[in-house]
Amino acid sequence: LNLADALQRIPGIAITRDQGEGRQISLRGLGPDFTTVYLNGMEGLATTASALDARGSVTRSRAFDFNVFSADLFQQIDVKKSYEARLEEGGIGGNVALTTAKPFDNDGFTAAFSGQIGQNDQADGTDTRFTGIISNTWDKFGILGSVSYSERHTEEQGYNGFRWRRRNLDEAGGAATLGPGVSAEEQQALADDNVFFNRGNRHSVWQNEQERLGITGSIQFRPTDNLSISFDALISELTNDRDEFHISTSGSSSTALGNLEDLELLASNDLPTEGSGADSAFEAVFGEFSNIALRNESRQDLDTTDFEQYTLTADWQATEKLAVKALIGRSTSDFQLDKEKFYVITDDIFTVTTDFRGGNRFDPVMTFAGGDITDSSLYSFQEFDTDSQNVNNEYDNIKLDFEYELENGNQLSFGFLTREFNNVRGQARFNNVDSEVPLNAGVSNVDDLTFVFTDHDDLTYIGGNVQQALDFYGVDPDDFNVVRGSVFSDVTEDTDNAYIQYDWTSSIGGNRLRANIGLRYYDTTVTTVGFVDTGVGTSDFEEGTALELVSISSDYDGFLPTFNAAIDLGEDWVIRGSLGQNLTRPSLGNLALGGSVDTGEGVADDPRITAGNPGLLPFESTNADISIEWYFGDTGAIALGFFYKDIKNFIVSDSRDVPYGETGFPLSLLAPGQDANTIFDFSQPVNGDSTDISGFELSYQTDLTFLPAPWNQLGIQTNYTYAQGDFFAENVQGQGDNQFKTFEGLSQDVANFTLYYETDVWGARISSAYRSEFVSDRNGVSTDSDESGSHATTYVDFSSFYQISDGLKLTFEAVNLTDETEEQYTDSSDRPQNITQAGTTVFLGLAYRF
Repeated sequence: LNLADALQRIPGIAITRDQGEGRQISLRGLGPDFTTVYLNGMEGLATTASALDARGSVTRSRAFDFNVFSADLFQQIDVKKSYEARLEEGGIGGNVALTTAKPFDNDGFTAAFSGQIGQNDQADGTDTRFTGIISNTWDKFGILGSVSYSERHTEEQGYNGFRWRRRNLDEAGGAATLGPGVSAEEQQALADDNVFFNRGNRHSVWQNEQERLGITGSIQFRPTDNLSISFDALISELTNDRDEFHISTSGSSSTALGNLEDLELLASNDLPTEGSGADSAFEAVFGEFSNIALRNESRQDLDTTDFEQYTLTADWQATEKLAVKALIGRSTSDFQLDKEKFYVITDDIFTVTTDFRGGNRFDPVMTFAGGDITDSSLYSFQEFDTDSQNVNNEYDNIKLDFEYELENGNQLSFGFLTREFNNVRGQARFNNVDSEVPLNAGVSNVDDLTFVFTDHDDLTYIGGNVQQALDFYGVDPDDFNVVRGSVFSDVTEDTDNAYIQYDWTSSIGGNRLRANIGLRYYDTTVTTVGFVDTGVGTSDFEEGTALELVSISSDYDGFLPTFNAAIDLGEDWVIRGSLGQNLTRPSLGNLALGGSVDTGEGVADDPRITAGNPGLLPFESTNADISIEWYFGDTGAIALGFFYKDIKNFIVSDSRDVPYGETGFPLSLLAPGQDANTIFDFSQPVNGDSTDISGFELSYQTDLTFLPAPWNQLGIQTNYTYAQGDFFAENVQGQGDNQFKTFEGLSQDVANFTLYYETDVWGARISSAYRSEFVSDRNGVSTDSDESGSHATTYVDFSSFYQISDGLKLTFEAVNLTDETEEQYTDSSDRPQNITQAGTTVFLGLAYRF
């Protein structure tokens, strides 16, 4: 369906999914932040959003969202797992290079068109996909254009929670509200504030209509055999128009408590994995709660990503021995999200049970008694929440590369690059828009604003028409999003670098050796601009504001040596090795300034600063790779590779006492009597200890031509990757514990298997992609949980074709044949958070090539 889905078949790559299709990739155990993506020769960053907050609603990382692009737009994908000096620095995990088609890829006139219609078995609406490409060359000149359009209707549904949170007797309404089903031991656990209750606790449906439009264009000019000039454009627009419908319990911090009639607790040491800093805690795996209010949330989201890239490239064979390549390029990614939530609520009339005791803890059961949950007359208006977010990424590149062939046939390469990257993120939100709406908000009857929602497979309940409610109550979200609760960050990185690399060929023991050695120098200046809350005045952008605009700059530089070699053992065997250093720059969320400066009442008090850290150094790694490969027959290959990465400057949270003058903040924010020597408690992300990742990859592919007919048309492609790695986490959950935690995005086991049958007339293949569980977010000192992540998944897809004529082909595809369940957990105690299914999608299509 998109680039991520295409990439998942490559050894070492695992993908995360959203709305039934791939979104981001992890490479060799390192999360999406550690892979650098290049489009037509220059780095880019595309940003979108997720329906589920736990999947990263709006990213503040460097993770590339591959679902912005259709795979049909690209001619070639290169995944480079080892590093050499001629490659730009930045991808400790690896580099993914995407290339669109150019006119001279084919001589003369070429055209191809394909169209598909499809259906998701959980969603309404027909899916459509169309791709077309036209290219022609005339002697020295060529032009190409392609377009890809898709419209998809998806529906994810299941159980959804925010996380789990401790609640005590006072928050449960007092000991008098405890029923006979609550034992003395359970009462004591409640009194000790040692019981985790599910927060959110809701059945949910996400319905989305997605449109993706991609356009590429290329003009290529070859005035001589030695010079080629091309201008390439890549444009993509992804729009998600999403509606959500949730039925949840209301209560203490969205936790159903009311009267506790019955309760069953599970001690943390009985859970699959013991929780950090909570060894004496319990989890409420069953509860019966009376006098509960239901709070139904209906939400509308509209998010759009507009990506544009334009590059001008020249390849010039200046002399017989000297080749020059120049690139000037610019790319922009503009993301905008607008969402509004409409809440209706009942009185405290329901008795609700929640049960996580089944054989699969990730298949909870909820029951409702005391009233009809489809009766809209029981509901009244509660509030609106509004939120508007935008993320803008811009890259400007100028690159010049030289290749000089030496007398002995070896090659010397060198080059220069200057790059400016700018990331701007803004957010404006306002919760509890209830006191601001007109008087008719007091109208208790919401019949005209709600309907009976029947699309959830397990439950029928009340849903709200968000836009109709906004109109009825006279609420314009822009009136609230403009001034209140605003967040802003602006990060700019200016990088200059240069490299030199020597490639040579020789022999060892009669076997050909191909090798290169190189050195890359980088120099980066980081400038971060953001609002700091001084705690003085209001939080609005008005006179007397508490928000001060602050700018802080820092810089770092260094050298990256590299060595790569391959030995050809005869015609069929290759041994490869790589040794070198690389880096990955800190996440944008950690670089963003933000935060607050609390000066206190005077120098005798406890002044403190909480902020991001523009002075963070990049992750730096020393990498070693070795592999052995055997190529046999026309299509057979077996490869076994080992990799090791020693990574330092890992980023951790830290709090320490420092003189204000060392914080980088301007003196103008200080209170009277304070100066640069005043000691502040300074909390921010800092560079910490080193860590390492290691593992191996095994891949095998062949046509099974040795089998008797008709089985000799069968073939297989399969690969397996094992990775292990952790980091040293300090003060986990604020309990003072130091632990080794698994890397974000690291799945220990990743495997792909494809079985295909192919003739000149027809063919079919079935593919599976397995990914073991992984941590998606380490929550640091959060007292609710120490991490969140996803369980293992196995996705199965099918595709087939029938060649009707030389140019016309019939295709059939089925995505997610087994309707795999995505299970997200919270805390290392493995508590259920989100359990969703996206359904199976089938496509039938025709393709014609001139």
